[in-house]
Amino acid sequence: MTKFISKFVQDESGATAIEYGLIAALIAVVIISAVTTLGTTISTKFQAVTTGMAGTGA
Repeated sequence: MTKFISKFVQDESGATAIEYGLIAALIAVVIISAVTTLGTTISTKFQAVTTGMAGTGA
């Protein structure tokens, strides 16, 4: 039994999986933030183009 506990305490593969999961989550948050910001900027630009075209009869 002590051999099992010793082996369990020294095993770090679970910690590595958690670290990779945290890195993936951080990357996902950065991507979501960038896409949201970019989407807002593009929406504003399209709105400006639509407003500019409103007076041209197009």
